[in-house]
Formats: sequence, structure tokens, C-alpha cells
Amino acid sequence: MTEKYAVVVIGGGAAGLSAALVLGRARHRTLVVDAGEPRNAPAAHMQGYLTRDGMPPAEFLALGREEIARYGVELVRDRVVEVTRDEDFTGVRGKAFTEAQDEDFTVSPGEDLTVSPGEDFTVVLAGGRTVRARRLVVATGLKDELPEVAGVAERFGRDVLHCPFCHGWEVRDQPFGVLASSPASVHQALMVSQWSKDVRFFLHTVAEAELSDEDLRRLAAAGVEVVPGEVAGLLVEDDRLTGVRLADGAEHARSVLFLAPRAVPQTGLLERLGAELHDTPFGAYPVVDATGLTTVPGVWAAGNAIGFAEQVVHAASGGYRAAAAIVGDLLMSDLDAAAQV
Repeated sequence: MTEKYAVVVIGGGAAGLSAALVLGRARHRTLVVDAGEPRNAPAAHMQGYLTRDGMPPAEFLALGREEIARYGVELVRDRVVEVTRDEDFTGVRGKAFTEAQDEDFTVSPGEDLTVSPGEDFTVVLAGGRTVRARRLVVATGLKDELPEVAGVAERFGRDVLHCPFCHGWEVRDQPFGVLASSPASVHQALMVSQWSKDVRFFLHTVAEAELSDEDLRRLAAAGVEVVPGEVAGLLVEDDRLTGVRLADGAEHARSVLFLAPRAVPQTGLLERLGAELHDTPFGAYPVVDATGLTTVPGVWAAGNAIGFAEQVVHAASGGYRAAAAIVGDLLMSDLDAAAQV
């Protein structure tokens, strides 16, 4: 028996849960498939979300799961391994759609079959479950690949950080280091100087000659010290970062290290569906409209699935926008189908 849903939301982070909340409140049968791998899991707290500033990410997600359950939204801890668009699928609409059984699509007495306009999807889960959905929300986020420097992975989210807006206030006025990954890391070094006037910019694998004259002028104006040489590892005492060690043995006392992870968008499902992507300095992301609709009819994307800088508050907003658009889209589809009967 293949279960039928109005919407399957792939991803149970802020974007996915927000979309599910709106869909549940709109009385649509919704399934959230959550692999349980939120990007902000290493962080002890999330910041900058009005009324939720300082809340642990795990607590935020737990509350979100409780809220969607109030509206009958189903959440399963699993992973989507395949999704296909059923161009010629003949299904049913409204209440009948959720009650259709198996592949013969038998429905309750008095219910009518209608022809899908090619916006139905088959979703296969790693656990073996297969479901159908009229619409999809892809909120699979991205993964951060960290520089291969000894100690970085173990300290990430604690005193090795990537976002001053997320963590700058909590570490303000401490001695900062910034680990370069490319000449573009100059921007990060300049930004973090808003939170500390003691900033050292470790060029690591970037040659000083790769920095422009404008870069050097701005770094000097911000009081950022440029430190050539490759970083070999971190110094840690009593479970706290105390410094940065260079390959030549030089040590620099630092309490905080900022860096820019390599963003790896989780776009595999979207690519298999044929969604158009566009390249950015932070990876390739789906082309979407203002509501998150991709170039594949019936498929929306939200959160870090559409961009590197979608923080929790942005992701929640994006999920809401996508869900509101889907509610309207489903309604108009049903009305148009009914008018043709």
C-alpha cells in the first residue's frame, strides 16, 4: 500500500518545520522526512531570532516538532533516497486523495477520480517506505566542510566559529584569529573587527601577494594584523582554545578562531528532478522565485537548500512562504480540476 500526502517536506530543520506548520494549519495531510542532521547542531545556542535569542538549536527543533504534531503533521526520522515526478499519474484530489489505496486508486464511495496535471511525486525512503505527494518542499540544507587543520573539527561551534552575527556578541573583545581559505577571507577578517579590536588574519595557504592593495589598506584601517605562514594546528588548554600554532613553530595566543567552511549544498534530489541550478561563490543552488518555487513544477525549496546565508530566522520565513504558496497552488489546481468535470 502506497500512502498519499498532499505535501512531503524533505528536511526537518527550521525551514521544513515552518513549512509543515503552515501546511498542517491549512488542513493538508503533510509528511516531514527528517534525517536528523541539522547544520547548526555543533552550536550550543542560536542567536538573532527574535524571542528565541540564545535558545539551544535542539530545543528549538523539539518545540517545532511538538507544534506541527498538534495539527496532525506526521514526522518520520528517515532519509529520502529517491524522488521521481509522475508525469502521467492519475490520482484523486482533496479528501479522496488522502484515502486512495494502493496502485488501483480505489476511493471511498461517492468520491471522484480526477487527472493529475503532472505534479505528483513518488518519494522513496531509506527505511523502505514509499509515499506519494502532490507537492514537495525540499529543505535539505547544506553541509560544512572544514579546513583540514588539527583541532578545528573538534572545536567547531565552540571557539572555532564561522559567523560573527551568530556568535560575535558572545566572544566580543577577545583575541580573534581568522583562518584564510582564499583571498575572499579578507571580508570575514574585516567583519569580525566589529566585535574585537584584536584580530589576526592568518593567511594559511593564501599568499600575501594574492591580496589586493585595497584589501591591505582596509585591513590596516581596521587594525587587523596580517600573519603569513601555514597554520599547523590549534593550542588547547583545559578544553579552551588558547592559541594558533604555525608550521614554523610560531605560536599566537588567541581565544577565538573564525573561518569559512566550504559549503556543500545538498541538491542531489533537486538535480535528479531536473531543477535548474545557478553557481555562486558558495556552491550551486536551485533557481527559485520569491516563494521558493524551483524550475520543477510542484517543487519548492527553502532554507540553506537555496543559499549559504539562510540563517534560522531566514529559513523559517522561507518555509512559511513556500507553504503559503503551496496552499494557494493546491486550491487553484483543485478548483480548475473541478471546473473541468
